[in-house]
Order: sequence, then C-alpha cells, then structure tokens
Amino acid sequence: MYAIIKTGGKQIKVQPDDEIFIEKILVEEGEKVIFDQVLATDKEIGSPFVKNVKVEGTVIKHGKDKKLRVIRYHPKKNVNKVYGHRQPYTKVKINTISTINKKTNDIKLELTTE
Repeated sequence: MYAIIKTGGKQIKVQPDDEIFIEKILVEEGEKVIFDQVLATDKEIGSPFVKNVKVEGTVIKHGKDKKLRVIRYHPKKNVNKVYGHRQPYTKVKINTISTINKKTNDIKLELTTE
C-alpha cells in the first residue's frame, strides 16, 4: 500500500518502511509525527484530501543539505555576488498507513512495521 502526502508544499509518495527527507518540522528526534493531508492512496483519490486516512512516522534526525551556491552576475556592470544556502531538512521513517472507520470509530491498520 502506498499514499501520497502533502508536507512542506511538496507531494511525496510514501510506503511503510520508507525514509523520506521533508522540509524541517518542529518535532523532536524520536517522536511520532502524523500526516493527515493525504492526497491519494492506491485505492482512492481525494478531492483535495482523502478522508479518514492518516500516515504515521517517526522523526529520525534533523540536518542541513549540501551548500547551494548562487551567483549573481551582471555583464559590463562589475557586479559579481556569490551567496550560499543550506536548506534544513527532517528525516522521517514511515511506520504505518492507517484508515479510520467513522461508523464504528475503529482504527484499521493496513500495513504495520515493527
């Protein structure tokens, strides 16, 4: 089973046991994070989100990407500027993709990894 989630302005396809890099979120390492903005699963497509589906993951670490060098150059104007940027990220391991049945308020786990 897979799901497409929306986080940090991006859409990411995830499956259980995947390790993904997302925009930095303010959650401590080792804590659980729940993504409730699920755009699609392998069984249905949301408009805009699929109802009653959640993706649960665990934060592994926080860090910064490699340095990106940006050069600003204007010919014949003697303008040469070099900027550097390192984007912060959060590494998350996906644990489960679960559906919630609203009629009985039961949680049905589709796939788990333990």
